[in-house]
Amino acid sequence: MTRVRVMAWCTAVSLLAAGCGTAQPAGSAGGDTFSFAIKGDPGLLDPAQVRNTNTYTALSLAYDTLIHVSPEGKVVSGLARAWDVRPSSVTFTLRRDVTCADGSRVTPGTVAENVRHVTDPATKSPTLGVTVPEGLKATTDKASNTVTLSTPKPFGFILESTRFMFLVCGKGLKDRSVLAHGTSGSGPFQLSSAQPNQRYAFDRRKHYGWGPGGKGTDDPRTPGRVVLQVVPSEQTAANMMISDQLNGTMLNGPDRARMRKIPGVTTTEQSIGPSEFLFHQGKGHPGQDPALRTALLQAVDLRELGAIASSGTGRKATGLVQNPRPCPGDTVSGTLPAFDRAAAEKALDRAGWHRGASGVRTKDGKRLSIRMVYGASSGEAATAAAEYLGKAWQDVGVDVRLRGVVDAAYAEVESVTQDWDVIWEPLGVTLPTQLLGMLSGPFTPDGGNFAHLTNKQYEEATRRAGKRPGAAGCTLWRASEVSLLRSADIVPVVDRTAVVAARNSTFHLTSGLFEPTSIHLTGGPR
Repeated sequence: MTRVRVMAWCTAVSLLAAGCGTAQPAGSAGGDTFSFAIKGDPGLLDPAQVRNTNTYTALSLAYDTLIHVSPEGKVVSGLARAWDVRPSSVTFTLRRDVTCADGSRVTPGTVAENVRHVTDPATKSPTLGVTVPEGLKATTDKASNTVTLSTPKPFGFILESTRFMFLVCGKGLKDRSVLAHGTSGSGPFQLSSAQPNQRYAFDRRKHYGWGPGGKGTDDPRTPGRVVLQVVPSEQTAANMMISDQLNGTMLNGPDRARMRKIPGVTTTEQSIGPSEFLFHQGKGHPGQDPALRTALLQAVDLRELGAIASSGTGRKATGLVQNPRPCPGDTVSGTLPAFDRAAAEKALDRAGWHRGASGVRTKDGKRLSIRMVYGASSGEAATAAAEYLGKAWQDVGVDVRLRGVVDAAYAEVESVTQDWDVIWEPLGVTLPTQLLGMLSGPFTPDGGNFAHLTNKQYEEATRRAGKRPGAAGCTLWRASEVSLLRSADIVPVVDRTAVVAARNSTFHLTSGLFEPTSIHLTGGPR
């Protein structure tokens, strides 16, 4: 997985939420229309060119996937009614009643053509190697109405990864240029109008009945139209919820508190993934020494740091993968070293770092200096967290230099200039396999291993886990996370949360994807 693809994926999922909301009947924000705020323009609605969260949200309305994942993390049917999983392949038996928005049938050949397009190097799809496994192939059997997806070597979550593979059908499959101004999918809604940076309207298709678990849109509460309104400001979105201009939104910042006090608005707090930091372990970087990494962690109260980083709205970090995880469980508790400043001081002494006259520790005449990079665009909480972490290390004799970097320059600093020793980066992945290219394998610039990690236990555990499909490999996937944490290769600090707010409506949003058939207006029948 190249670092460019990793950054595209992190951008796409770092703000995703899993949630649902319910409100009391009291009219509607738009009659037969469900209106939801997104934070930015989704851009080109081509499933092969997804680059941000807002695109995923929009695509989930108009396109179907082979399977779905429920808010509880259970795999349920989509276009496929059954599947047979092997270590290096999965065979899907498709429904025979699925039609594209233009009336054409969706067949195994439709799936195969999507796979060929995404994996074609000429397509330059940012999803390849992130949500679509490298080397993916598709073969079809018309008689049995099946399509088999296979990879050159075992891929532990070959089934689960297809939840992000939105399938183009009909006219768009033959001419991708139509996707520049419309949608061409089999989903329950079809794009009817688009005003870039303002609003995108999707009209309901009739006779749709192949959503998650076979759900359809025949419920009288299903809206005739879904409108995604581009509202970059959370404060504005909150005001629009209060004034009944929106049926739903997702809030990460301080305006979430206001939503809990508004009559007729129901809120649900959901996890959106862990925030973590990593030590650069390349040659010449202080983090190359595992004893030093452990000592520095002992000097930090991670619970307090997490509270600062999340402005008090986070939860205890329990793993590296966003909920709902395919492998539930807590890999963090009891794994990271406990906060003990005195022990940290002694550990640094044992590692050969002794305080000099200035109070800064030195070893063989070299000062213990750490350059820490964090996202300057992430708000006051991110800056406060970086300052807290820096102060904790300064207190034990480290010369800490903080540097806030804007989003546009973050990837260059992280992977190209490598001008950092510690970096704060929410990786935001939904499958353990998505971490492999970031935490193992070739170092940057040749690969995506930007922190230059070499953890043999992690590599062996993930290699063995990859041969066991789905839940069968979970014990090994959890063990692989533990090996990273015990070596202080990556440090999850806090599980971030967001508030999903609903007014006069109910809906499910899982990992940024709508379950469109769950969108209902509760202000009365249409």
